[in-house]
Amino acid sequence: MLENLDFQNVMVIDIETVPQYSSYDQLPAPMQKLWADKTKRQRNDETPEEFYKCAGILAEFGKIICISAGIFTNSHGLRVKSFASHDEASLLQKFADLLNGMSEKLILVGHNAKEFDFPYICRRMLINRIKLPKQLDISCKKPWEICHMDTMEMWKFGDFKNYTSLSLLAAIFGIPTPKDDIDGSMVADVYWINNELDRICTYCQKDVVTTAQLLKRFKGDELLEDDNITIVSQ
Repeated sequence: MLENLDFQNVMVIDIETVPQYSSYDQLPAPMQKLWADKTKRQRNDETPEEFYKCAGILAEFGKIICISAGIFTNSHGLRVKSFASHDEASLLQKFADLLNGMSEKLILVGHNAKEFDFPYICRRMLINRIKLPKQLDISCKKPWEICHMDTMEMWKFGDFKNYTSLSLLAAIFGIPTPKDDIDGSMVADVYWINNELDRICTYCQKDVVTTAQLLKRFKGDELLEDDNITIVSQ
């Protein structure tokens, strides 16, 4: 697939998610019980309240606060636009509108996206009563009809034992990445405590650029030059 990949028909995406509420105490009582049941096997010795900091990883208890999307303008350029908002329905609708205006055969790419980003977006769209764009609606499609690529899956080469982080792959492939002042584990606090959505958006955009660069490396191409990467204002 990489050999014949048309970069101008590729969209690289990344999402940032947080718990729906700022604390476990804010979670409605019926949902507290459902949270305890859902996470029983994951919590180990932690209480449901202690484990609530991880609620952002589950679409039933989290929400999307940012989607960043990168489109290759040509073989040497990348244009990155973000949809970030406290209003999840609004940002999801804007992202859906973007996809609806593009080819149904658009190839969506992300890192660990088949396990996380793609299904999370679909679940949150359904919860927010937003019709799934055709690029995300994979029901009844044959495997070869699904235009989704996952750089982590590509790196596994059929080996399903390990998770390999984007940061590690960037390092071993010599992809320069700016030092971030936050990582994924800090996003919930940066959002709920510091109220710094713009900071999270910048972090999300960097992951899109890094994933796009990794895709170029996988294909054996030269990396994108900084001057050819454009960040579009919201």
